[in-house]
Amino acid sequence: MSFPPEFLNELRDRLAVSEIVGQRVRLQRKGREFQGLCPFHNEKTPSFTVNDDKGFYHCFGCGAHGDVITFAMNTEALSFPEAVDKLAQIAGLQVPAQHPDDRARDQKRRTLEEVMEAACRWYERNLRLPVGKQAMEYLKGRGLDEATLKRFRLGYAPNERSALKAHLVAEGFEEALIIEGGLHKPAEEAGDRPGERARGAIDYFRDRVIFPITDRRGRVIGFGGRVMGDGQPKYLNSPETPLFHKGRVLYGLAQAREAAGKAGSVLVTEGYMDVIGLAMGGFDYAVAPLGTALTEEQILQLWKLAPEPVLCFDGDSAGQRAAARAAERALPLLKPGFSLRFVTLPAKEDPDSLIRTQGPAAMRRLIDEAAPLVTALWRSERAKLHSETPEQLALLRQTLEEHAAKIADRTVQGFYRTALLRQMEEAYPALAGIGAAQPAPAQRGPAHHGEAAQGGSDADLGGYRQGYGDGYEDGHLLGYRRGWRDRPGGKYNPRARRKEPETQADLAAKHIERTGSRRFAFALRSRRAEQIVLAALINHPQLIDEFSEVISMLPFEDAELDRLRGEILHVPASVSDLDVPHVESHLIAQGYSTTLERLRSPEVEETARFTGASVSADRARSVLQELLSRASAQAELEAQLVEAQAALADEMTEENWTRMESLRQALQELVTGPTFDDQAFAIESAGQRNGDRGSGQQS
Repeated sequence: MSFPPEFLNELRDRLAVSEIVGQRVRLQRKGREFQGLCPFHNEKTPSFTVNDDKGFYHCFGCGAHGDVITFAMNTEALSFPEAVDKLAQIAGLQVPAQHPDDRARDQKRRTLEEVMEAACRWYERNLRLPVGKQAMEYLKGRGLDEATLKRFRLGYAPNERSALKAHLVAEGFEEALIIEGGLHKPAEEAGDRPGERARGAIDYFRDRVIFPITDRRGRVIGFGGRVMGDGQPKYLNSPETPLFHKGRVLYGLAQAREAAGKAGSVLVTEGYMDVIGLAMGGFDYAVAPLGTALTEEQILQLWKLAPEPVLCFDGDSAGQRAAARAAERALPLLKPGFSLRFVTLPAKEDPDSLIRTQGPAAMRRLIDEAAPLVTALWRSERAKLHSETPEQLALLRQTLEEHAAKIADRTVQGFYRTALLRQMEEAYPALAGIGAAQPAPAQRGPAHHGEAAQGGSDADLGGYRQGYGDGYEDGHLLGYRRGWRDRPGGKYNPRARRKEPETQADLAAKHIERTGSRRFAFALRSRRAEQIVLAALINHPQLIDEFSEVISMLPFEDAELDRLRGEILHVPASVSDLDVPHVESHLIAQGYSTTLERLRSPEVEETARFTGASVSADRARSVLQELLSRASAQAELEAQLVEAQAALADEMTEENWTRMESLRQALQELVTGPTFDDQAFAIESAGQRNGDRGSGQQS
C-alpha cells in the first residue's frame, strides 16, 4: 500500500519528532537538539538524540535512526500503513484513498519536480547571458552580489511568448507536464463577452526577475517573478499546482532553517527582496509568506524553527494590517511557550530599505525591541478607538475579552485576559474600580506564633504576608508552604496546611507538569534568578541530580543560560569527580568559559552569595528550595487571581470583590516583597540561630 509523497511530506512537516518521541522518552533540550535514553536498547548515559529541524532521531549507541513514522513502527509494532494512519489522526490529516493509478501519479510528481528544476536552471542561465543584462544590472543595483544570486538561485525570464516551453520540450518534457507545472499557459478560446478575443499559448513568466520557491528541503516547487519597471502586477507567483500551494509555503525556508536553529529565532517579512536583504545584512534566518496573510499552517511551520518568530512587516498601513491579521490567526493556536513578536518599522520602510539606508545595526535595535503578541494586540485595538466615551471604552474591553476567548489553551487564555485588561486599566486608571464598591480595609489578625503580622489578615492572605515577618521555620518560608493543599473543590482555602511537606523540588516539578511550564516561567522570568539557579548547581554539583527534574522543566528566557543549563544537567553523567574544579573544567572544555565568567561577576556573586562554594550544601539547598517555592506560590496565586477576576465579572458581589482583592494583594506582596538577598539572609540567620540554640543545649 503506497501513499502520495506530498501527503507523507506534509505528515512529517506537521509532527515534530520530539513531540512523538517525547510520549515515550523523557527528553531534555540540549542546544538545537533533544537528548534522552534510547528506547531501543538499555543504557544509563543518554546517547539518543532528536533533531526537529532535520526531522529525525538517531542513537549513537545502537545506531537506531529514523523519522516519526519509523519511530511509531518500531516502538508500537505497527506496519507502515498502520503507523501512517495513527500519525495522520494526531496531525489532523485525512489519509488519501488509494487508487490503482497511484504509482503513475507518484511518477508524474517526480517528473514535475524534474521539470521545475530544469526550468530553474534555464532561468539562472539566462540571467548571465546577454538577454539577462538588464535584469543583472537591476539586481546589482539593489546590492546583490554573486554569492547571494547563487544562494537564492535568482534568474531571468526573457520577454518571449514560448521560449521556456520550447526549451523544455527540447529537453524531452511533454507540453502537458509543462502546463501542469504552471510554467506555460495553454491557448484559450474567445469568451462570450463582447470584444473578448482568443488568447494564444504563452509562458507564464515573461520579462521578470525570477525567484525560485522551494520546499523546506530545497526542491523547486514554484517561482515568483518581479517586474523591473512600473508594470503590474509587481510580483507574480506560480499558480496552484500539485507541487505548489502558496498558503503552505514560506519563501527562503530552505536557506533559513540551519541559521534559525543556530540563532534560536526566525524573522518573518513580506517579500522576496526583504528576505534577501536581511540575509545580506547578516540576518540569514528570514522567511516570507507568498503574497498572502500569514496562514495557520505557516505559523505552525515557524514554531518548528523558533518558539517566538519575529514579524517584520512593512511600516505602511498594508504592512500593519497584515501584522494584525497574523496576530488574530495566531490566537487560537497559542500554547505555553509559543507565540509571536512584532517589530514596528518606520513608516514607508521595509527591512530591505532600512538595512540599505541605515545599516544592519538599525534593524538589530528594532528586533531587540520587538513587542510580544499580547502588547501588539493591545496597541492595535487601542489605535482603532475613535473616542474615549464610555461606549467606546466598553467596546474596547469587549473586543479584548473576545480576543482572549479565541485562545484554545485555557492557561494561556487566562493570562491573556488578565494582561490585556491590565493594560487597559493602566491606560485608563479611572476605569479600574468601575462597577464595584471598595470594601472596608481588612482587619488585621494575629500572625504566626502570636506575633503581629505585617499587613492584612492571615485569613485573607493565606499566610503569604506572614512569610515576610518572623514566619520562618526549619529554613522555609511558612507562607509559601501553606494554603495550597486540601482545598475543597480546588478553591482557595487559606487555613489548609500540609503536615508532611515534600521537598520544594518535588512540588515544583509536579506543579509544572500539572499547569504547564509557561505559567511557572512568569515567576522565574528574571535573568538574575536563572543565574542564581545555575550558580548554585555549579558551586554545589551534588545538588544537580536532586533538582535535575524540576530545573530541566523550567523555560529559561536567556538562550545562553539555557544552553549552559542543559550542559550542567549532563555533568553527573560526564564528570567522574563531582567537585567544583572538575565541573568548571568540563564546562570550559564545552565552550562555556565566557558564560562562566559572567556567572562569576561581582554583581551575580553579590546576589547569589548564599549559594557560593564556601556555603554548605544544606544552606545552598535551602536557598534553591526557597526560590522554587516562591515561584510556585506566585504561579498559583496568579492562576487563582484569574479565576477570581472571572467570577467577579460574572457576578459583582462584595464576596467576590473581597476574594479578588485579597488575592491581588497577596500577589503584590509576594512579587514586591523582600528581595532574594533578604530571603537568603533570613534563612542564613535562622540557620545560625538554630545552630546557636543547639550549642547552648550542649553546654
